[in-house]
Amino acid sequence: MYTVKEVAKMLDLTEHTVRYHTDKGLVPSVQRDINNNRLFDDESLNWLTAAKFLKQCGMSIKDIKRFVDLCLEGVSTIQERYEIILKQKAVALAQVEEAKRSVKYLEDKAKHYLDVINAVITDDTNPGKWSNRNHTQTHH
Repeated sequence: MYTVKEVAKMLDLTEHTVRYHTDKGLVPSVQRDINNNRLFDDESLNWLTAAKFLKQCGMSIKDIKRFVDLCLEGVSTIQERYEIILKQKAVALAQVEEAKRSVKYLEDKAKHYLDVINAVITDDTNPGKWSNRNHTQTHH
């Protein structure tokens, strides 16, 4: 059995998040000790891991709770759970594409700054130094 602190470290979550997820019913297998402290077993870790990834895809706590409830209902909900997972996969793929665009922007920006540092181009990166005629142009 694991404590909130141990689980938070294992899953790279904050202790607050672990408590919040359990309080919202996202970890149906969580147990309590005689002092009412949360205790987690491997099954609990699985529930928390699922909640973590679904949340990272932008799924609301309410919708994650619905997914948990469907899991608990059993085999009859497999089709609905499958559709939820496909939808969240599409969201995750869109996040990956957005992250790729961000990385590309930062790579271009880093190259531009390197060109300024190496005196390949003059410094046009400071808006305070833009002339009025250049104000409407796109700057890095």
